Amino acid sequence: MGKSLNGKELGKGITQRRDGRYQARFINRFGKRQTLYAFSVTEISKKLREEQVKDGNFVNLIDKKMTLDEWYERWITTCKKHCRDTTKHTYAIQYNRIRESLGWRKLTGLNLIVLQDAFNSLATDKMRADCKALLVDILNRAVEAELLVKNNALGINPYIENEPKEEKRILSDEEVKILLRTAKRSTLYPIFAVALGTGMRIGEILGLTFDCVDFENGYISVEKTLCYLPNGGEAIYEFHPPKTRAGRRQIPMTEEVRDALLEQKARKDRIASHHNPRTGMENLVFCSKTNKPIHEANVRACIRWMIKLINEENPDLDFKPFTPHGLRHTFAT
Repeated sequence: MGKSLNGKELGKGITQRRDGRYQARFINRFGKRQTLYAFSVTEISKKLREEQVKDGNFVNLIDKKMTLDEWYERWITTCKKHCRDTTKHTYAIQYNRIRESLGWRKLTGLNLIVLQDAFNSLATDKMRADCKALLVDILNRAVEAELLVKNNALGINPYIENEPKEEKRILSDEEVKILLRTAKRSTLYPIFAVALGTGMRIGEILGLTFDCVDFENGYISVEKTLCYLPNGGEAIYEFHPPKTRAGRRQIPMTEEVRDALLEQKARKDRIASHHNPRTGMENLVFCSKTNKPIHEANVRACIRWMIKLINEENPDLDFKPFTPHGLRHTFAT
């Protein structure tokens, strides 16, 4: 039993300090000693009862001082340890959008008003929706780790502007003919021919290797995708397997696709006779003029160049922009 300075018994775990304040201690469910302070016996007894009730009902927290930044670093290195580097890079981009407004705050200070105010400052509903999905997962893991009692991110409203969902741009048959005719004026023509003739994703096309092209039997085996990782200096490219079992597949080659790949093979042989490839990228089907991997940004730049050229030569056509993934949607139609 603890005692006051004048020797009066105060109850189990309660004592009076020399400065006159009362102190209460108990071992919580995390095995840590928890210390409370108050200026009266009544107040310290109340505080002790409240904290012990929280401890018994599993609603107290293991660390009240941890900030969102600190937990994000733990989350990305522990909970997401086995994610692809490209996925972690995407998480970092999304988290950096809310880092300045929320990263310095303690986890326990992330109430719904604070969160919504930070999300309201983001530029678009798409950004808000992506960042909400990320933050919900981050804080769900914090709840499971008993750093939080509940996940307030679930209540965030990401739809402020109520922007209409953008429809996928699908090229018409006539637009496909014009596009392919224009693409033949570019060294990237075979990429567009393969995309429109197979429905492969752009990463799958850029990661295609000749051992996956069976010219004799007329099919392409999709076994990997080429991923780009920014590195500050020289870009890093990696082959990643498809995310799902259905991603591994065989696609029959049309005559146009076969001809485009044979054309690309001849071009690759010419380039390889003058430029050495990157280690591990020797068998890539598609490469730059210096035998390096091609980035999706190169394909997007080529698309912008072709659209400008098409509209200049066909002023009445109004050929609208599309994305590399739009070629996959076009194939699906």
